[in-house]
Amino acid sequence: MGAPARDPFEALGDPTRRQILSLLGQGGRSVGELARDLPVSRPAVSKHLRLLKEAGLVVEEPRGTRRIYRLQEQGLAAVQEYLERVWGEAAARFRLVAENTEPGT
Repeated sequence: MGAPARDPFEALGDPTRRQILSLLGQGGRSVGELARDLPVSRPAVSKHLRLLKEAGLVVEEPRGTRRIYRLQEQGLAAVQEYLERVWGEAAARFRLVAENTEPGT
């Protein structure tokens, strides 16, 4: 896989795209399936998916007449690697606190 055509962090800056990634984390879905769970139209979902695909965060697979979108593990791993390198131990400490803090406290 070559370098993404779009900055993954730019793609992650949009809350709808982050929601799409969360939904795809549960498994592959079509545009229609995603649109049912989001407060945006199918054309808007398609646009967001195109941007996520250009950023290397999702891939599409043709299945009959539909396209199924799923997470692109390599793209997500690159983002995670970057964040771990930049934040180092601070991210690990934050995660430890977050995992050991009850909601609402």
